[in-house]
Amino acid sequence: MTVPDLDLDVYLTDADLAAALRADARAGLTAAPKWLPPKYFYDARGSALFEEITRLPEYYPTRAEREILADRAPLIARLTGAKVLVELGSGSSEKTRLLLDALRDHGTLGSFVPLDVSGAALRDALGSLRRDYPDLHLHGIVADFVNHLEVLPESGTRLVAFLGGTIGNFTPSERAPFLSALRDRLAPGEWLLLGADLVKDPAVLVPAYDDAAGVTAEFNRNVLHVLNRELNADFDPSAFAHVALWDPANEWIEMRLRAQRRMTVRVQDLALDVSFAEGEELRTEVSAKFRPERLDEELSAAGFAVRSRWTDRASRFSLTLASAS
Repeated sequence: MTVPDLDLDVYLTDADLAAALRADARAGLTAAPKWLPPKYFYDARGSALFEEITRLPEYYPTRAEREILADRAPLIARLTGAKVLVELGSGSSEKTRLLLDALRDHGTLGSFVPLDVSGAALRDALGSLRRDYPDLHLHGIVADFVNHLEVLPESGTRLVAFLGGTIGNFTPSERAPFLSALRDRLAPGEWLLLGADLVKDPAVLVPAYDDAAGVTAEFNRNVLHVLNRELNADFDPSAFAHVALWDPANEWIEMRLRAQRRMTVRVQDLALDVSFAEGEELRTEVSAKFRPERLDEELSAAGFAVRSRWTDRASRFSLTLASAS
């Protein structure tokens, strides 16, 4: 049997990532209030902690999305007839295998294009996928899906999967240009499958980001370990408390790190001293939750037509299938 070629295109190098971290850290740590982007959680330790989070009883999104995919992937394959499956922020592509299997069984799938910022994670995922899907052409792309959508290959009818509720990490002012840019990369009739967490009782939402075992707290503080290692900073992660709260006005969860005492942190590589008052908070993540009508409005404004939407049986999470108008 001939094994198809496995392509890997690199548009984002370690030097690019280091420069972005320096720029984001300087901007966020000198802002009022202070902030850091959530993408810096995910070094090797952070990724392992997040995998642990997805198995916690409080953290429902991964299980809910998997349930929908298990139920609906064959229908998605029939509706789209996609020849190329693209995944933005692919990680391990573990859940995506449900789509790969359905599209393969439907007889249309020719290639899979996972895109991720981590070259190491992408190579690991591609190696596993190559063993399990020997007849499938794999085309990995090391890139940032916010800044590199123009590199997506254009051959074949594409289904772009953006799963995990990652769309919630964008504020509304960030979502609109991202969705419009993604629409501009698709031909009319091509597809977007969007995973989004739904608005629900804060008694369910907040524990998903503040579990009893404290794993999410360690995940949150991991961003400080990243700054210590990559920028020669001297944060004491134990001096920061994990905070997760529901913002009802914006309908999102915020994760923050709260300074437990007054301190000044030196970020050596930026020649920057950062002062924290006792009780001062550093925002590390926004995770927006959605109502179906808002999703419809935002997708329509970006040039997508919603064709189907499914939820898990408890109506906690949604997958929306939309076509480029």
